[in-house]
Amino acid sequence: MLVDPGGSSLNGNRDSVLTQTVSAIFSAIRETDVAGWYKDGALLGVVFAELGQADKKSILAALQAKVTAALRSNLKAEEVGLIQISFHCFPEDREDNDTGFLASAKLYPDLVRRDEATRTSRVIKRVIDILGSAAALIVLAPILLTIAAAIKLSSPGPILFRQKRIGQYGVPFTFLKFRSMYCANDSQIHMEYIKRFIAGNVDPGKSETNGQAVYKITKDPRVTRVGRLLRKTSLDEFPQLLNVLMGEMSLVGPRPPIPYEVESYDIWHRRRLLEVRPGLTGLWQVNGRSRLRFDDMVRLDLKYATAWSLWLDVKILLQTPRAIFSGDGAY
Repeated sequence: MLVDPGGSSLNGNRDSVLTQTVSAIFSAIRETDVAGWYKDGALLGVVFAELGQADKKSILAALQAKVTAALRSNLKAEEVGLIQISFHCFPEDREDNDTGFLASAKLYPDLVRRDEATRTSRVIKRVIDILGSAAALIVLAPILLTIAAAIKLSSPGPILFRQKRIGQYGVPFTFLKFRSMYCANDSQIHMEYIKRFIAGNVDPGKSETNGQAVYKITKDPRVTRVGRLLRKTSLDEFPQLLNVLMGEMSLVGPRPPIPYEVESYDIWHRRRLLEVRPGLTGLWQVNGRSRLRFDDMVRLDLKYATAWSLWLDVKILLQTPRAIFSGDGAY
């Protein structure tokens, strides 16, 4: 539980209200609970331990009523009205909201803390995304047209593959790729594989990479001959330059997941969707690509978000062609 006494609205009574609020909170908790300043002098936190197996909504309603009653006994009605109380249950459930993403600025201040220098750098990053993607689309136009013709001639179906992906803060968008698979294929193969891969239960004996579990299915029967070449060289990803141009992606960032992939995420995995905008390439793409374990991929995404700078983006972009042409970890 977090209790915000509303310090900026106390009109000179701040110290008195804080004291009375603390007194009220401590009178409402048990010896087994833990209370203290979540943010010194501004935000009080309480951990209610060992609440049993009762219905979560019933527990929260009972706690809210108990804490509110304690506050009303110590403070004036207008002072109680300024106090904000919020509850957060652990372990978190995906069903807690519609998207499954929990990104409270008070609970996760490290996810939203951005100083002015970083904000300016991110504006520059967006400008680079726009100019870079537009220039790449113009320069690569002959290659893109050649790929489009090869796809159309090699198998029936559309040139572009459109798929719902999850962007920053859980916002869905239409993800573009050159089609590399036959139409009307069964996605259940990939769904089952991804679920096992995220859980760390992929059987290394079934992979084609010397016993290493990989993120993509090797020798996928759904992939066309042209598609296999496109995937090996990552040329199938080029249409995402349009996603970058439209602001749904960045040139550098974590890869955007498929909705059914997110359903298998642990809580800490979701941070990769909260930190930065998804990108065409990233740290794990230039450090092993699909040969990495899923947890290692997420750790590299979080490392990128934490250590992000324009120079880091430049280094990753410069390393990406080598990773593409080597074909290492691509399937």
